[in-house]
Amino acid sequence: QVQLVESGGGSVQAGGSLRLSCAGSGYRSSRHCMAWFRQTPGKEREGIAKILTTGSTTYADSVKGRFTISKDNAKNTLYLQMNSLKPEDTAMYYCAARSLWWCTFVEADYDYWGQGTQVTVSS
Repeated sequence: QVQLVESGGGSVQAGGSLRLSCAGSGYRSSRHCMAWFRQTPGKEREGIAKILTTGSTTYADSVKGRFTISKDNAKNTLYLQMNSLKPEDTAMYYCAARSLWWCTFVEADYDYWGQGTQVTVSS
């Protein structure tokens, strides 16, 4: 059974940093395209960063230059380093995995999801 468990969320002031982790079990991250999404109440889930099995990364314009996605295949763990945080980054953050080497920012692409971790950025 595949499980993804996010951690590292919390409250931080604008300009601060957080590092999210997504620990996986029951699958091999080296064979899955992985991504981070976020969602605020009343809005659709937004894909913000993804990493293919090749290591290639893509970011949404809203986070480009501030966030970095990475993964440790040996630990089956996905990370999201978030710097220069803004109040508009406040959201529930989810990690997701797709059982293919590539993926897009479309929710339906993904086979597995974590339960989410809340990030709150105050001004």
